[in-house]
Amino acid sequence: MTKIVNHWIGGRTAEGASGAYGPVTDPATGAVTTKVAFASVEEVDAAVAAAKEAYLTWGQSSLAQRTSILFKFRALLDANRDAIAELITAEHGKVHSDALGEVARGLEIVDLACGINVQLKGELSTQVANRVDVSSLRQPLGVVAGITPFNFPAMVPMWMFPIAIACGNTFVLKPSEKDPSASIKIAELLSEAGLPDGVFNVVHGDKVAVDRLLEHPDVKAVSFVGSTPIARYIHTTASANHKRVQALGGAKNHMLVLPDADLDAAADAAVSAAYGSAGERCMAISAVVAVGSIGDELVDKIRERAEKIKIGPGNDPTSEMGPLITAAHRDKVASYVTGAAAEGAEVVLDGTGYSVDGFEDGHWIGISLLDRVPTSAKAYQDEIFGPVLCVLRAESYEEGLALINASPFGNGTAIFTRDGGAARRFQLEVEAGMVGVNVPIPVPVGYHSFGGWKDSLFGDHHIYGNDGTHFYTRGKVVTTRWPDPADAPAGVDLGFPRNH
Repeated sequence: MTKIVNHWIGGRTAEGASGAYGPVTDPATGAVTTKVAFASVEEVDAAVAAAKEAYLTWGQSSLAQRTSILFKFRALLDANRDAIAELITAEHGKVHSDALGEVARGLEIVDLACGINVQLKGELSTQVANRVDVSSLRQPLGVVAGITPFNFPAMVPMWMFPIAIACGNTFVLKPSEKDPSASIKIAELLSEAGLPDGVFNVVHGDKVAVDRLLEHPDVKAVSFVGSTPIARYIHTTASANHKRVQALGGAKNHMLVLPDADLDAAADAAVSAAYGSAGERCMAISAVVAVGSIGDELVDKIRERAEKIKIGPGNDPTSEMGPLITAAHRDKVASYVTGAAAEGAEVVLDGTGYSVDGFEDGHWIGISLLDRVPTSAKAYQDEIFGPVLCVLRAESYEEGLALINASPFGNGTAIFTRDGGAARRFQLEVEAGMVGVNVPIPVPVGYHSFGGWKDSLFGDHHIYGNDGTHFYTRGKVVTTRWPDPADAPAGVDLGFPRNH
């Protein structure tokens, strides 16, 4: 019997009422294992209404109450790491160790939320004028929403909701319909931790659900992670409906390798960053820029390592890379490789046509490596989101930097070098939001914020860290004067208030 994933509204399972369902496949076998309910406008409205009702009390709750629940949730999340990772592997396809790593990175933001009282601490200036004090504080927004992608079905929601609810907001999550089960497991754990009904809600679906969240008058802010075209749409639509928006888009992350770099370390990093999670991550290195005469040697080292990667089902402990999320996505990724030679690239490794014995119907693709890729090639210009690495050549640091800065994306980037001066120049001159120095995937720790520049971010706030706290709260400044018992009546003064 096919499993059905329903919504979570008001602290309990809500069976889908629209009659519309989407298929969820096991990427390793290609078989449909689950149906996920797609929400109607009315079901989205019910989730927002539950969140709005819960906000009346949650928004006034004490910091101690909120953080004590989050501490209990953290313990439950830690105890259920394997169970959540198994759900991710079954629906996304990534190997179990990678899924566990995803949960661990999400836990970092839960840790941050458990200590939110420090970030919500206000400021006070006393005696700014005679017996006048000024204080500033941050207050929650109300109902906020998160729209999250398929590639990290547990981690990306945890980049959002722990901070949002710790700040006193209530939350409606619309996860990817391709791998929805992890979000429901998280909702159950939050309920078990004692989170009041309606503070956290989950609605599944497609554009109908997304658009309703973007236009609903009771949703005050929207967080999104996904492709650049959708991020632009989310930002434009939600902003037009007077909402606060942080919309993180796509990427084409470059790794600049200078001639003095440790080429073995650079090759290890390039393979890990390009092919980990089958390349289905917005921080994957998808373009290596080799400077000077090192290109041929670096490509050889990358090829030697890439050829040894074991591809197989995610629940096989010997597998290092799993399948792609859907057959359609696999075919799209393959098209960039099959068309690369005609666009001037040298195909060093061609992973198209790859299959795994006993799992022939899975969404498989092998490792692809393209060398001497021109910047005009689609494989370079587009975010492929698969295990395809492009190598470009540059004669100098300046040429490589200019190539990177010409990209419309500005998510993450890295430099590999032993030269501290070059590294310092790069971190100041490169146009990207996250920079690694001999670190290929510079995802910040939880107490620093994650986000890119240019077409990789729409909105003013990065996600989690201090930016996350500011995004989910609004500032208020209070100026206070209390009469002193010795004061005589001052009388009416129509002049401008005096601070001196």
